[in-house]
Amino acid sequence: MGEDMAGSRAADGNATAGARAPAGRAGPATQRYEVRPVAWVESPLKQLAQAPNQGREGAPPAWLAVEPGMAGAIRVLRAGDLVLVLTWLDRARRDELACVPGDDPTSPPLGVFSTRSPNRPNPVGVHRAQILAVEGLRIQVSELEALDRTPVIDIKPVVDLVVER
Repeated sequence: MGEDMAGSRAADGNATAGARAPAGRAGPATQRYEVRPVAWVESPLKQLAQAPNQGREGAPPAWLAVEPGMAGAIRVLRAGDLVLVLTWLDRARRDELACVPGDDPTSPPLGVFSTRSPNRPNPVGVHRAQILAVEGLRIQVSELEALDRTPVIDIKPVVDLVVER
């Protein structure tokens, strides 16, 4: 039986959202989930100090170099499409649970789950961008604050025009 990224049973068809794990099931410290890059960021941003906190704060366009085995997954993407690019922020700290938000240095520390800090237990980055060009296995996107060689773990269409936080 397969498991999805949230650890719920995918194949048995009777998984319930929020259900407790069955007795004897491996605990959080022993469960493992596999995330494979589907693309890699090609960006002029090479160092963390160069990257803005958010794409809309002056991030440059960047290319997503898609893995050859993922060609079928990008076949209907077009210039002008809005997408969410999910990245694995591989240079982020994973032991930080609280931080002061970058846009309000006078704030008391907040739990990282209420911020967009890259430093978090599972450093998944969410970047809203517009596709500028698609050239073979390369997708150019606007305003991407991810560093060069950051792994891309998914690309999703924007289906609701509500601005993501």
